Amino acid sequence: MVEIKTPEQIAKMREAGLVVAAMHKACREAAVPGASTKDLDEVAAKVLADHGAKPNFLGYGGFPGNICTSVNDIVVHGIPDRETVLKDGDLLSIDAGAIIDGWHGDAALTVFVGEGHLPELRELSRVTEESMWAGIAAVRKGNRLVDVSRSIEGCIKRQPRPASGSYGIVEDYGGHGIGSQMHMDPHLLNYVDRRRGRGPKLVPGLCLAIEPMVTLGTSKTHVLSDDWTVKTNDGSWSSHWEHSVALTEEGPLVLTAPDGGKAKLAELGITAAPDPLA
Repeated sequence: MVEIKTPEQIAKMREAGLVVAAMHKACREAAVPGASTKDLDEVAAKVLADHGAKPNFLGYGGFPGNICTSVNDIVVHGIPDRETVLKDGDLLSIDAGAIIDGWHGDAALTVFVGEGHLPELRELSRVTEESMWAGIAAVRKGNRLVDVSRSIEGCIKRQPRPASGSYGIVEDYGGHGIGSQMHMDPHLLNYVDRRRGRGPKLVPGLCLAIEPMVTLGTSKTHVLSDDWTVKTNDGSWSSHWEHSVALTEEGPLVLTAPDGGKAKLAELGITAAPDPLA
């Protein structure tokens, strides 16, 4: 079943989303050469505590961190630890979540650690982020779930090809519904699979976590022996961007963006819904 939220519940999700935005800001600032991924996890834990929020990652299926820290060829679900020390030139994806009064927020971003990143890595992150916003722009009344998938895939495929030959759209992981739980129906592909049909209609009260994961090579991945860490099969580096979005009667509200998505959606010709906490 797809959970439809009331305006009051969306307001609670907005509170959780702003905590996630604060976690991202603090972790981005702390992601410097010499810092361990465990250091970032502790930064995130402090932000959660300061806001009276609970982590939705810690303990989820046994996951041992407050955030996921995925470095270079790790696509998603990287476990924070003392041994993984960030280096100049690393590409780091930080996936973070928070719970306020039982309502969830979830978002991810890609961070450049230090300096000296190849232009194709900066393009990889840009393309992934832009495809996420293309998907968000498709969250409107009258559309169906497949329209979001089509917008994400279409944005990626329209980009100039990287030196590696192509962008890989990770197939085994995707977006999802979010609300009273972190992962809910519907599952959102980042590409169009005609066998899955058009999916449910997008209606006010529907909330989605939109999260493309793109590589500089293969779309194929494997899970390490820790049962969490997901790596690319060919060792190509990857980028992961995510926002939680609510569809309201007034349009989309990006729950995990500090401005509710107002500025970026305006660039795309879309008016963001009013912020219920403003």
